[in-house]
Amino acid sequence: MGGVVVSIVGPTASGKTELAIEVANRLGTEIVNADARQVFKGMAIGTAQPTAEERAAAPHHFIDFLEPESLYSAGAFEADAVPVLTSLCMQKGAAVLAGGSGMYVEAALRGLDNLPADLAVRKVLNARLATEGLDPLLSELKQLDPAHAEKMDVNNPQRVVRALEVCLSTGAPFSSFHKDQEKERPWRVVSIGLRPERALLRERIAERAERMMAQGWLDEVQALLPYRETNALNTVGYKELFQHLDGTMPLEDAMAQLTTKTRQFAKRQMTWFRKDPRTTWFDFDADTRTSTLEQAAAHAVAQATGSPLPPDTNLSS
Repeated sequence: MGGVVVSIVGPTASGKTELAIEVANRLGTEIVNADARQVFKGMAIGTAQPTAEERAAAPHHFIDFLEPESLYSAGAFEADAVPVLTSLCMQKGAAVLAGGSGMYVEAALRGLDNLPADLAVRKVLNARLATEGLDPLLSELKQLDPAHAEKMDVNNPQRVVRALEVCLSTGAPFSSFHKDQEKERPWRVVSIGLRPERALLRERIAERAERMMAQGWLDEVQALLPYRETNALNTVGYKELFQHLDGTMPLEDAMAQLTTKTRQFAKRQMTWFRKDPRTTWFDFDADTRTSTLEQAAAHAVAQATGSPLPPDTNLSS
């Protein structure tokens, strides 16, 4: 195989960017972003995009390159990211894949099934989404494919629309098209997971929300008001702050809601990422965070290069 892809996963605010930069620098390579919201322009603060300083520390791909009204899917990400990962592996021997969007990580590493598409049906469903909201579409999907509705991210409108599109256009459940056959990739994978102690993660999520506000998040949301109905902006944080700008929710309540929903999102991320048996998990609390990130970086590099593994005191399965 031609090189290795180091995949770094974990819940939001767990330190993936910090670890990815360290691993990329040690391996002399670059980072491919696997975050479904960081791909959009104008959302740097609210999606916690790597800062200019972080991007200077290690080159990042697929950040801040699409307009908010653009539609971008995990399938599109697979088509875009796999050639970049392959090229980095050929040129530099390794690449780092980092991000919290489980479907994007899955698309890059394992590949997605080729699903039928009907753009006319999709257009109708998106129109319904705009006028009726998500709940009626989700109810219809639960009737047509309860198995898929049970395990999918029901808060992601684009995925609900896509699954319903397949059901309606083919007359068969969306889940029936999933063959779960991993596509062959020209590189091997080293998967590293970060798992902060729950109290620490709650604290980091709350602190990051306050820091985003101090950085001008509300001004960023104000500038994005013309795009509020797009899929890119139908996400935690922006929805609550839009309500505040509408005058229907005090800022204090909006902040409380968005931190709660971010914690819920982090829980769903962990449920997804725990499915991959290849991932080596690193657990840490506030006192052990720095040493554990160092340990995770050393472990990732050792596995990528075939060097002896360092002792992993916080290693878990």
